[in-house]
Amino acid sequence: MILGATGRRRFLGLAAGAAASLTACGPGGPGRTAAGSAAPGGSAAAAAPSPAPSAAAAENARPGNADWAITNAGPAGAIEGWADRASVLPGEQVGLHVSTTAPGFTVTAYRMGWYGGARARQVWRSGRLPGAKQQPFTVDQATRMVITSWSRSTAVDTTGWPEGCYLLRLDAEGGAGQRYVPLTVRSRSTAGTTVVVNAVATWQAYNEWGGYNLYNGPSGGLPTRSYQVSFDRPYQYDDGAGLFLVYEAPLVALAEKLGIPLSYATCIDVAADPNLLRGAKAALSLGHDEYWSPEQRAHFTAARDAGTHLAILGANCCFRRVRYEPSPTGPDRTVVCWKGAWKDDPGYRAGHPATTDFRSPPGADPESSLLGVIYDGYPVDAPYVVTAPGHWLFAGTGAKAGDSFPHLVGVEYDRVNPSYPTPQGIEVLSHSPVVCEGRHSFADTALYPAGSGALVFATGTMRWVESLEATGPAGGSAIHGIDGRAGAFTRQVTENLLRRFAQ
Repeated sequence: MILGATGRRRFLGLAAGAAASLTACGPGGPGRTAAGSAAPGGSAAAAAPSPAPSAAAAENARPGNADWAITNAGPAGAIEGWADRASVLPGEQVGLHVSTTAPGFTVTAYRMGWYGGARARQVWRSGRLPGAKQQPFTVDQATRMVITSWSRSTAVDTTGWPEGCYLLRLDAEGGAGQRYVPLTVRSRSTAGTTVVVNAVATWQAYNEWGGYNLYNGPSGGLPTRSYQVSFDRPYQYDDGAGLFLVYEAPLVALAEKLGIPLSYATCIDVAADPNLLRGAKAALSLGHDEYWSPEQRAHFTAARDAGTHLAILGANCCFRRVRYEPSPTGPDRTVVCWKGAWKDDPGYRAGHPATTDFRSPPGADPESSLLGVIYDGYPVDAPYVVTAPGHWLFAGTGAKAGDSFPHLVGVEYDRVNPSYPTPQGIEVLSHSPVVCEGRHSFADTALYPAGSGALVFATGTMRWVESLEATGPAGGSAIHGIDGRAGAFTRQVTENLLRRFAQ
C-alpha cells in the first residue's frame, strides 16, 4: 500500500512533518533466529577508549546559542528560501533565494553540534536585507517537477566558518515568520575521521513544496507524482530544514559531544568524488538515507574495501537508485527517480541505469551485498529485542538476552535475509519480531567484517537516530512512545560504535 503524505505523517507522529519511505511491506524470506559467526573484536570485547581530542571537541567547547530554534514559523509564504548549493567548502560563497511578504529579513548561520547541550552556535549574522515576494513556481509537464525561477537575494561568504552541518535561519522583519535553509560546509579532507554524510537526496525526494514530490502530486499517490525533483525550491514542513532535525541532528549532537574526529559531506559530494572517502576511519549513513546514486554506492563499497568502517544508523538505506542532473543554478541539482516507470525515462533510453529500486531489474543489485541487511517493509511498531548481549556494542548498557525496548523498531525496518546476497560472517545482534500488514517477520541489527578488516554495522530500524533524543517516560510527548530507558540504550550503543570506529 502507498500512503499519501498526510496519512503517513499522521502514522509517524513527527512534529516537523518529516516522512519515511512509502514502500509497503514486501515479501520476506525465512527469519534468522541465531547469530552468525562473530565479527572481529566481537562478543566479549570491551568498548573502545576515547580517541585524542579533535577539532570537533575544540569547536564544541565554544559557547553555544540555545536560541537557534524557530519559535514563530508564521503563516505559509511569510518567508522561505533555498540555497543554490547543497554544500560548500569553507570560504566559498552560497547564494540564497528568498521569498517573503515582509519588507526585509535577516539571515543567521547556526552550526549544529553539541555545545554543552545548546545544540548550535551562531557563526554569522547578516545585516538587514531587502525582502520581496518572488514569482510563483511552475510545473514541468513532462516530469511534473516543481520549478522556481527565483532571483538570488544575497550571497553568503563562508570564510572562517568551521566545517559542519548548518541551518541558516531566515527571520522576516517585524516578526512575520521564520524558516531554515540547510547547508553543509563540507570538509576538505576526510582522512582519519568519521564522515557524517547528509542524505540530502532523500530530503528532496520527500519534499512536497509546490504540491509534488517523488511520491505524491496534488491528487495524491503515484499517478500524479514527480519523476524528478529540484533542489531549487524551499523544503516544506513548518521549519524548512528538510529531514535534518528529525533523522540527523541527534546523531550529529552525540558524535560532536564525544569529541571524535569528524568530517562532513553530502551524498551528492560522495557521488561526485571517488576520492572523498579515501583514508576515512568510518562513514555514517544517518536515519533516513533511501535514495542513492550508483556512484555513491560504488564509492561507499570502495571505501569499505579499503578499510573504512560503515555504519547504517537507520533503515531502508540505499533502496532507490537515482541519477543527478543539473538545474539552472548548477550541476547535480535535480534528483531523478522514475521508479516503476523507468522505461519512459529519457535518461534510461540514452544509456543511463534505470532509476528504480536497486534490487529490481534491469541491473538488479540488492542493497544487502553492501549493508548486510535488506529492507523488509513498512509500517511496523515493535519492541527491539537483544539477542547478543555480550557483544562489545552492548557494553555498558546492562542489556541481557531477551531484553526488549518498546517502540524502538519502526516505522520501516531491515533484516538479514539469506534469500538475498548476504556477506559471510554476519552477526545478528538483535532479532525483533514484527508484524507488517499481517505478515510476520523480524527486524535485525547486524554487523559483518569485510575482507579489508572494515566493519559494517546496521541498526535495522529507522527510529534509531530519533531515539537518541528519548529521555523521559513513555507516552505523552515521547517520540513514538520510546522511553528514556531505550534512549539510554541507543546512546550507549552508538557511543560504543563511534568510539570503536574512530580508533
